[in-house]
Amino acid sequence: MVTSDEHYRRLERMYLSAPINRIYEPDIRVSEGAAEVALAVQPAFYHAAHALHGSVYFKCLDDATFFAVNSVVFDVFVLTVTFNIVLVRPVTAGRISARGRLVHTSRSLYLAEAELRDESQKLVATGSGTFMRSKITLGPDVGYVR
Repeated sequence: MVTSDEHYRRLERMYLSAPINRIYEPDIRVSEGAAEVALAVQPAFYHAAHALHGSVYFKCLDDATFFAVNSVVFDVFVLTVTFNIVLVRPVTAGRISARGRLVHTSRSLYLAEAELRDESQKLVATGSGTFMRSKITLGPDVGYVR
């Protein structure tokens, strides 16, 4: 069995190895019941009105809450069941950072929340999700390695 700290580092490596993250080039830090995901805003992520597309807000919020939940699940990959997002303000430059935290655990579901902030720490979006355990084992097939 891996230690908690090694589990968090493996989750971080798993996240960074995902092909989608070659596009976004995010940073991640996982701890017990919490995770932070940050990335640099790039014009390639803009919608037609020259501000960050909502899908990027969603990605950061979902990733932060997902890893906050998976930080307490050591054997399998969790799955997002539902996700709600509130977009507060547009972002056009700098870095954004989502901080997710596990807020509730039941026998079958996990609830987590996150806030997304810009470089000056202004709130730009919030999100909350429901997650469940999958049958996908945490292992080399999903990038969960030493």
